[in-house]
Amino acid sequence: MNLTEAMIGQDCIVKDIVADDEELKSFLFSLGCYSGETVTVVSKKRGGYVLSIKDARYNIDEDLAKAIQI
Repeated sequence: MNLTEAMIGQDCIVKDIVADDEELKSFLFSLGCYSGETVTVVSKKRGGYVLSIKDARYNIDEDLAKAIQI
């Protein structure tokens, strides 16, 4: 299951980042989004998601959300 399937307000534990692009993986890692970390979907907007990771909020697009396996 990927992050696009999570419910708003649900705490999710990242199981894996599935992407062929190492730059994408590095970017998510720099946000604090890596295996074992808890993320929360704060809201879903047209074409994007607002995530809460380690007391910070980030806006990511749908492609990044699909790469995050929960």
